[in-house]
Amino acid sequence: MKKKKVFISSVQSEFAEEREFLVDYFRTDPLLKTFFEPFIFEEVPATTHSVQNVYLKEVELSDIYIGLLGQSYGYEDSKGISPTEKEYDLAKKMFIPRWIYIKKVDKNKREIKEEVFIKKIEQDVSRKMFSDKNSLKEAVYNSCVLYLKQNGKIETSDFDDSINNSVKISDIDKELLKHFVVTARKKRGFPLKETASVQEVLKHLNLIKKGKIVNSGVLAFSKNPQGFFPSATVKCAHFHGLNIQKPIPDYKEFGGTVFNMAQEAVDFVLSKISLSTGTRDKSNQVETVYEVPRAVVAEAIINAVAHRDYYSRASVQVSVFKDRIEVSNPGELPPELGLKDLKKPHSSYPRNPLLAGCLFLTGDIERYGTGIIDMYNLTKERGLISPDISLGEGFKVTIWRPQPESQYQSSTSSVPDQYQSLKEKVLNILSNDEFPISIISEKLGQSRVSGQLKVILKELLTENLIEMTIPDKPNSRFQKYRLTEKGRELKLNDKHKTEEK
Repeated sequence: MKKKKVFISSVQSEFAEEREFLVDYFRTDPLLKTFFEPFIFEEVPATTHSVQNVYLKEVELSDIYIGLLGQSYGYEDSKGISPTEKEYDLAKKMFIPRWIYIKKVDKNKREIKEEVFIKKIEQDVSRKMFSDKNSLKEAVYNSCVLYLKQNGKIETSDFDDSINNSVKISDIDKELLKHFVVTARKKRGFPLKETASVQEVLKHLNLIKKGKIVNSGVLAFSKNPQGFFPSATVKCAHFHGLNIQKPIPDYKEFGGTVFNMAQEAVDFVLSKISLSTGTRDKSNQVETVYEVPRAVVAEAIINAVAHRDYYSRASVQVSVFKDRIEVSNPGELPPELGLKDLKKPHSSYPRNPLLAGCLFLTGDIERYGTGIIDMYNLTKERGLISPDISLGEGFKVTIWRPQPESQYQSSTSSVPDQYQSLKEKVLNILSNDEFPISIISEKLGQSRVSGQLKVILKELLTENLIEMTIPDKPNSRFQKYRLTEKGRELKLNDKHKTEEK
């Protein structure tokens, strides 16, 4: 049997120990050594060929690309591109599976180009964080097992339909199951009646295997799902500003079944955003409209609950900020889909098909494969900025809240400066032209470029609201900053709202 070649890419000097450690791990682990053969550049004998040609050729011959990213971007060629980024780009071009592992370091110490590179990767694939060699080993092992399972090399049960030997029929909430049947009959024409027994309903839903209840049956219908899966919760937090700050003004953790936790999380978000009330001019019923359509919030949260990785010890997290709502879950896209595919009609590849099926029958999931598209369409109809989807330490959806017209006004505005954050002021300045950091500092009224301004620029670069005019040479004395398409869209959206007023 031919082994799969694994190309390990990183800044060699920064990850010398990790590279050697991974090679040894691949070659000594009983499972991994059977299916994989690692490659690192250090093992290539001296040659007269160009170093660049050698490592790119090895990428072409590989079956899997592993990228280790950390603090340093590394050596740059004449075009300002590092070998690691070149290797990644080639692996992407050749559709080679890319496994990315990012070392936890102080973000203020991470080079800007490395941060930008990480942001670029997050638009393509999920990445895992690690803090030491043991956590890296665990992450790599999990990736290998998933790869082997997806390619039919080993057989393992998915969480979704794995038997849970700790659960008994008496652990199932009969009233909840009866309510489910009533709802499913009304929404989707479910064939069984509410008089059907617990065993009959679960069997029809494929939630019983060999006389035992499977995990999705526990999450959907047991009296205490968290007694079996403590991390199967949704953690919700509300922050008054734009960033995570302690103490947290409001924090809740919701458990119960997947139906309950999703509903509670949606209600939490709706209680934190604005609600406008109409009149009775057209009807006796007073129309109420949330600043973000309820369907958009619900889709993001239900998607996270339905498709998360329940083997992970992490929970679904929902954060409400002044300008956005973030919904993240410990999961990733299936190999059949990329981020770009989500913006157009696509097939559905649920991580937990049995669980998703239950949510579909109750109408919580309206149509398979259209949820993200519906989110884009609904926000567009409301004149909101399109949601952002990123793959970081899992899958994250960012829903942008409408901004008050004062938030991004020009520097000539009569709105007092204290009502604008430094980040907002920088965006205001760059809305008119591109400027070097010295001019931005001057327009802010600073006597010199502050460390705080550098941090703000770094954050805006990471958020893809601004970009460098010379991205290949971030430290160039001719460097300037300007709004990205996303930043201009934010400004244009605000301008339209001002004109409508």
